[in-house]
Amino acid sequence: MARVLLFGPLADQAGWRERDIAADTLNALIDQISQTDAALGASLIGPGVQVALNQAITRDLSAGLGPTSEVAFLPPMSGG
Repeated sequence: MARVLLFGPLADQAGWRERDIAADTLNALIDQISQTDAALGASLIGPGVQVALNQAITRDLSAGLGPTSEVAFLPPMSGG
C-alpha cells in the first residue's frame, strides 16, 4: 500500500492528511481517490498541484507504486 499525504488546502478539502491506499500506479491511485471523492480527485490533478513520489517531484502519473511508496500531493505555492 502506498502512503498518501495531503498538504494545505488539499488536506482540508479531504478531511484527512494521511492514508494508506493500494494502487499500482499514480493514475490508479488518483482514480481510486476520485471514486470516493470526485471533487478531491479533480483537485489532485488541478493546476499548480505537484506530486512527489518518494520525496521527488514527478509529472509521470503512470509511475509505478510499490508497497513502501510515499506519494505527497502539494498544493500550489505562492510567494514573493
